[in-house]
Amino acid sequence: MNKEWAEKNKSMQSLLKKSTFAEGINELINLRNMLMEEILSWKTLSKEDFCAMPFKNSEGYHSKTVAYSLWHIFRIEDIVVNSLIKKEEQILFVGSYAEKMNASIFTTGNELKGSEIAEFSQKLDIEILYQYIMEVKACTDAWLNTLDYSMLKVKFTESDKQYLESLGVVGNDKEAIWLIDYWCSKDIKGLIKMPLSRHWIMHMEASLRIIKKIHK
Repeated sequence: MNKEWAEKNKSMQSLLKKSTFAEGINELINLRNMLMEEILSWKTLSKEDFCAMPFKNSEGYHSKTVAYSLWHIFRIEDIVVNSLIKKEEQILFVGSYAEKMNASIFTTGNELKGSEIAEFSQKLDIEILYQYIMEVKACTDAWLNTLDYSMLKVKFTESDKQYLESLGVVGNDKEAIWLIDYWCSKDIKGLIKMPLSRHWIMHMEASLRIIKKIHK
């Protein structure tokens, strides 16, 4: 893991306690800003770079594409923050982003494999994808700034699970369906750790590995 990102993530987690909660949220937003700077630097990549799969036969996040990874990070954040936590409509639907970016799915993409990931990535309008991810991040950051310490232990119910299932935003494939149980097993603090911070890092590092390979 990138040392600077790892240290900032560790610092953020250690500060999410009552006496230093505001500092912890600031550290989280600073980390997210730092990560977004890196993501924005990828806009100079070609469409072919965004769709490349140099590790397509490998196990792990680096077997995907950069375009898929960005979609995946921010679809999960959009679902978790706006549908699960806030009980509001997802930005993907409010902004008709799936149609605008030619996305063939509106799920997290966990169910896609191999050539399906490549085909999905090739159809995406990368400029619109970036508009979407920026809006998701801004929405989440605004919500984070409304949090107080007492909200960290908020948990989710069977009704929450059923609601997410009804939205159809998580595939029925075994590679995807577990996500709903995973998210609903966490409290707000747990969701801050995953997917609102560490999840970014995991997929970004995989994307950096892809970028390094294709520019070698």
